[in-house]
Amino acid sequence: MVKVIASSLRKGNVVDKDGKLYVILFAENIHPGKGTPVTQLDMRRIGDGVKISERYRTTEMVERAYVEEREHTFLYSDGEGFHFMNPESYDQVVAPEGVVGDMAPYLQEGMAVQLAQFNGVPISLVLPQRATFEVVDTEPVTKGQTASSSYKPATLSNGVRTAVPPHISAGTRVVVMTADGSYVERAKD
Repeated sequence: MVKVIASSLRKGNVVDKDGKLYVILFAENIHPGKGTPVTQLDMRRIGDGVKISERYRTTEMVERAYVEEREHTFLYSDGEGFHFMNPESYDQVVAPEGVVGDMAPYLQEGMAVQLAQFNGVPISLVLPQRATFEVVDTEPVTKGQTASSSYKPATLSNGVRTAVPPHISAGTRVVVMTADGSYVERAKD
C-alpha cells in the first residue's frame, strides 16, 4: 500500500478505506471559486460490489493498493463467469459478472483486454476503445431523407441497439465505441 494525494487518483485505481478495498469508477477534481478544492470519488467495494461516493480534500492522503494490470485474452463465458487467459503464461482467470458489468455485450472471443488483479483476484477490466459487430436488423431507408444527416436505429449481433447512417443495411459490419455503443464507421474488412 502506498499513500498518495487524493487529487492524483484516477478511474480504475484501487484504494484501501477502513481496511476494505474499493475500485474507483469515477474521479473528479472540483475547484470551487470559494473554499477548498475537493476530489469527488465514486467507488465500488471489491468484496460485495457496494457502491459509495466520497469527497476528499485534494491534499488529503489516501492509501492506494498495488494492482497488477496485464493483457489477457477473452475466451468464453458460462455460469461460472467470464474466462480470460494470460497469453504469456497461458494461466486462465475467471472474472465474476460484477467485474465485467455492462461491458459484457462487447466482449468477443479472442479479444485482448486489460485485466487488473489484486492478489490474483480480478477487480476491473478495460476493453479496447472500438469493436466490430454485424448489423442484424435495421429499418429500411425512407426516400427523401437525404437532406438531413438522420440516423436510423439498428440492432447489432451482440444485442446492443445503436444508431447508424441510412446507407447501412442488415449484414453490414460496423465499428462501434465500446464505452457507449455509438457508431464510428463501416468496417474495412
